Amino acid sequence: MRDYDELIAFLGEWGPFQRLIFFLLSASIIPNGFNGMSAVFLAGTPDHRCRVPAGANLSGEWLNASIPLEEHDGRQVPSRCRRYRLEALVNFSALDLRPGLDVNLSQVEQEKCLDGWEYSRDPFLSTVVTEWDLVCDDDWKTPLTTSLFFVGVLLGSFISGQLSDRFGRKAILFATMGVQTGFSFLQIFSTSWEMFTVLFLIVGMGQISNYVVAFILGTEILGKSVRIIFSTLGVCIFFAIGYMLLPLFAYFIRDWRMLLLALTVPGVCCIPLWWIIPESPRWLISQGRFQEAERIIQRAAKMNGVTVPEALGEMQDLNASQEHAILLDLFRTQNIAVITVMSLLLWMFTSIGYFGLSLNTSNLHGNAYLNCFLSAVIEVPAYVIAWLLLRTLPRRYSISGTLFLGGGVILFIQLVPPDLHLLSVILAMLGKFGVTAAFSMLYVYTAELYPTIVRNMAVGATSMSSRVGSIIAPYFVYLGAYDRYLPYILMGSLTVLIGILTLFLPESYGNPLPETFQEMLRIKGFRKRKLTTEIDHSKKNELNEKNLITQL
Repeated sequence: MRDYDELIAFLGEWGPFQRLIFFLLSASIIPNGFNGMSAVFLAGTPDHRCRVPAGANLSGEWLNASIPLEEHDGRQVPSRCRRYRLEALVNFSALDLRPGLDVNLSQVEQEKCLDGWEYSRDPFLSTVVTEWDLVCDDDWKTPLTTSLFFVGVLLGSFISGQLSDRFGRKAILFATMGVQTGFSFLQIFSTSWEMFTVLFLIVGMGQISNYVVAFILGTEILGKSVRIIFSTLGVCIFFAIGYMLLPLFAYFIRDWRMLLLALTVPGVCCIPLWWIIPESPRWLISQGRFQEAERIIQRAAKMNGVTVPEALGEMQDLNASQEHAILLDLFRTQNIAVITVMSLLLWMFTSIGYFGLSLNTSNLHGNAYLNCFLSAVIEVPAYVIAWLLLRTLPRRYSISGTLFLGGGVILFIQLVPPDLHLLSVILAMLGKFGVTAAFSMLYVYTAELYPTIVRNMAVGATSMSSRVGSIIAPYFVYLGAYDRYLPYILMGSLTVLIGILTLFLPESYGNPLPETFQEMLRIKGFRKRKLTTEIDHSKKNELNEKNLITQL
């Protein structure tokens, strides 16, 4: 029996049909770049200090001295969360006493910001932090906001993977697009932090879920040679384009509600794609819907100007041994279970590094918009390098090497002197380069390991694991408030560790996409284990025969 790739080989690899699918599916990813990192600006925390009421009857000298100083990164800066007790300052001002001369400020009682905060309007005019005062005692809400977004992505990755395996790639692709765009628009009208966060969680359910299903749809429609370009240069670079446009939009639109409106409008432009992007013929065949699959292949042949061979009717044979799969099938045998567990860890630790470095750009020295733009731009050469590595080198060594590069560079940041800010930024971007290159290769690697019947489920499950990492990542950034090097030490260590574990995974380079679990076992790495098992059984049978002869 021929496999699907052989069946549609007559279409060619890069005809008009493939080019159309390539660019439309890639373009549908641009809004994901907007929403995936929008928390950098929507939930940015500007400099702030306690507000002193205008009618406090303080002299200008006492007004300037009303905020105590505290040490931050080796510098004395005004406290963000404390002020001198206002009642005492009013008395000192009324008695014409001078701060620092007549009054020792270190002995003056302090209090919390009872009258709210004053926020710097640089670099943000307004964010959800300034809207609902998510600072000081409520500063835990800021990383929680981002984490709950990724909780939504986690749920969406898990649900969309199973739904698209059951109801089709196309239907779930556009459903998740609608969820992402519609609920992002509703966020504009949020009246409280709780409302904003709940809607943000739902947006997350559609965000990367849309990315995963678009990736699977393209992987199953496009040929083997184009598949690698699509999953590294196509989908990923268009995600980076959306990511690059985010700081550009945010630079000119510094109010969070208007920024959110601008970022959700492009999603509406994807609606016409419903009448252009087809369903996956692979999935239709796996469901026994042969006539629909044949119509899509005939349409592709017409666009490419080729003749459909009579052998196309053999597609019924491709489904002869198809099974209905469930999530537990990812743990069907010990070998598959080990691969699945290691894949889950690989995705989670890589995700911590990627999102930790991405969300930390506003905390790097220099312009927050420029740093975010550089963080997005560095992804483009990372994707190009990933594509070249996937074309020429085994998957395991490519992923492991880039993880070693990213993790090692991140660990070096702690050795940089505090005054060399530019070098720290360069190392952070180089670390982002390595982790991004590895992250982009994970989709290809995972898709090549699993058969069609559970491929989307497997990518969805591993993507779900990466969302666990993204949920944790904001708290890695949050730790920087206590020790600026601690996030880099943790992220670098985990990245190097998972780079080592990757070397123990099986190799899929040069093998066709498996259609069944039996074919999955014949991939390099599995084949050796299967052969060893067969030899063991053979030896056991031979030993039993010898024992029987001895007894006779």
